[in-house]
Amino acid sequence: MRVAHRRTTTVRRLTALTLGLLALTGCGGPDAGPDAGQAATATATASVTSAPPAPAPDGTAPSSGPSATAARWAGTKQFVQIGDARTADGRAYLSVRPAEKKPHPQFEAWVIVPGEGPYTEVSMTEDAQVLLSVPLGDAKHPAAYTRAEFVGRLTARPSSDRALLGFDLSFDGQGRVTRVQSLYTP
Repeated sequence: MRVAHRRTTTVRRLTALTLGLLALTGCGGPDAGPDAGQAATATATASVTSAPPAPAPDGTAPSSGPSATAARWAGTKQFVQIGDARTADGRAYLSVRPAEKKPHPQFEAWVIVPGEGPYTEVSMTEDAQVLLSVPLGDAKHPAAYTRAEFVGRLTARPSSDRALLGFDLSFDGQGRVTRVQSLYTP
């Protein structure tokens, strides 16, 4: 079982490295689809962050709580799935895991490739910007919503529908979400 896990981790890291190099070299010509460079960069970023953290020196599993995520995602932008959302004590919390996005082959939209592994809970800042598009929002183009509207709309959907949604998140220096934008998917 450990050998299979190491192989999976190695394959993910090599894939991330390859995609990262493609993104850095600007591969993808004008016929590569909508925002192909952005999709390749997002895919490389999502792949890098989806690799599980290395075990601690004593052989125990590393922490996957908010502090581990804060350190890993602080000051970055990530493409994720959101499995659940909640509010408590005036704050909003999201259960997230890295995913991938690819340009839709026929429409100006995105195809979401679900991630693997556990979800990690992250908090949103009080002034976090929320931009939603169809199917979570009301229109094809992103529009602003409150955190409460976002949590309500997301949790009203069945979990099977949530797996098909993708979000670009921006994190502050403490690993809190400052911006959420859902991607338009037909």
